[in-house]
Parts: sequence; C-alpha cells; structure tokens
Amino acid sequence: MPGQASDQTEVIGAARAAGPPPGYAPPPMPPAPPTEQIAGPPGEPTKPKKKWKWTAPLSIFLILIIVFALVASALVVAELIVRDKATNKIAAAAACETKDSATAKFGVAPLVLWQLATKHFTNITVETAGNQVRDAKGMKLQLSIKDVQIKDSPDSKGTVGSINATVTWTTDGIRDTIKSAIPILGPFVSRTVTAQPNDGTVEMKGLVEDIVAKPVVSDGVIKLQIVTFNTLGGINIISKESAQSHLDKYTADVHYPLGIKADKVEVNATSIVAQFSAQNATIPANKTQDQDPCFQNL
Repeated sequence: MPGQASDQTEVIGAARAAGPPPGYAPPPMPPAPPTEQIAGPPGEPTKPKKKWKWTAPLSIFLILIIVFALVASALVVAELIVRDKATNKIAAAAACETKDSATAKFGVAPLVLWQLATKHFTNITVETAGNQVRDAKGMKLQLSIKDVQIKDSPDSKGTVGSINATVTWTTDGIRDTIKSAIPILGPFVSRTVTAQPNDGTVEMKGLVEDIVAKPVVSDGVIKLQIVTFNTLGGINIISKESAQSHLDKYTADVHYPLGIKADKVEVNATSIVAQFSAQNATIPANKTQDQDPCFQNL
C-alpha cells in the first residue's frame, strides 16, 4: 500500500540516523600484509622495500651460467698468456740456435695449459726467417715436432715421437756461404750460382772457373758431389779432389741433433730443398757442462 511503504521508509531512515544500537561491534577487518620499510634521510618518510620473487630453478640456472662464464673467461685469458709465453721461449731458443729470427706455435688443441700439466706436447712448429742457419747464408728452416713427452731420468729428459724438417738453401745463399766459409773456393762462385732442376745440379761460376755439383744424400747427410771441375786454362789452382774435400768437410760439420738424418734433396729453380726426419728420438739429459745455452730457459 502506498501509505505503508512511506511509513517503512521513514522508519529505516530514522534507524540509520540514530546509529547502531548500544553494544553493537562491527566484525574485525583482515590484517594488511607486512611490508619492509626503507629508511630515508632524516625528515623524509620511509619507503616500502620491493621484494623480488625468484623461482628456484631459474635462479640456480642463472647463477650457473654466470659462474661458467667467469671460469671460461679466466681459462681463456690464462691459456692466451701461457701460450704466448711458451711460443716466445721456443722461438727465442730457435733464434739463438740458428742465428736468425724465428717464430713458433702450438697446435690449436689440446690447450697448452693441459700440455704443460701432462708434460705431453702434441704438435709444435718452428720457422726461421730464411736469412741464415748459423753460418749458412740464405738458409731457411721449417720444423715440425710431434708427440713430445717429458720424463726425467738419469739418461734422458724424455722422448720425441717424430721430427720433420725442411731446409731450403737459396742459390745466392750458397754463393755467399762458400765465399765466406770456404775461401779457397771463392773464385769459383765469384759471379753466380745457378740451379739446374732438369738434372738436379748446381752450377757455380767465377770469372773463368766453374764447378757443377750435384746435391746428394749420403749416410743421412747432404753432400755436394762435384760433377765437372774447370779452372783457368786448365791450370789447377786447386785440384778437384781438394775442392771435393773442402765441400765434404763443410757439410760434415753441420750438426744434426736428436738423430735427425737427411731423407732426400731436390733442386728447384732458385734453391736446394732438403727433407730431414727422426723417429722416436731421445732427448738427452741436460748436463751442466754440456748444456746448450740456447735451451737453458726452456
């Protein structure tokens, strides 16, 4: 009824205006979640601290990646430093021994750090600049050393699995070497030394004298075997036998360490190229009185 609805509205309004009845208590509100506070400078209100939520598998994975990256970086730096130091020492020893500048390098794998730790060096190469090898002018050495195992004993320092060397001696170098190292044969090389690949010989020419010699391998040593010998007007300033003796003495005085022997020799357009090798060589023990000063720092 319209009159009744109006009465009910008035009653409700009066009840609201009067407030809650005596003794009424509202239900308690749920507590707010605690927050960490960050103290600011004096006089400024504190700020709530943000709390990161990490899932365990992800955080462990990220930590492992960071640790691995740090270890890998340190390993790379250490490998570069040790590799550089080792190659510089080997190059310095080779330069000292040959009297020429030299470079050296290790194979890409395994790491030099590992090779040092195990005292097993798998692959080392050495190359000289080609200016000279001791008093042999114009000579270049390319050396490959494999499977070096360092094992100290009273009689040796270890073993070398294989050694392969290529020696290239230019015709100009032959001329300059003979003129300085074998002066008695100087007149025969005063003009030119020419390689003859067709018959594997080397022709040495002076003003009127000339020698044709053939490089050969004899008992593991390279020799220059005289094929023809011509002197001024047939007058023997020096005999063929004497000339051969001087050449043989020079080539015999070349020192081949670790049992290295000549395998073959070829003549190309500008040089003599000889191959040398040794297998399962023993590294002699370093004795103070016999130690080569060039290798003291290795």
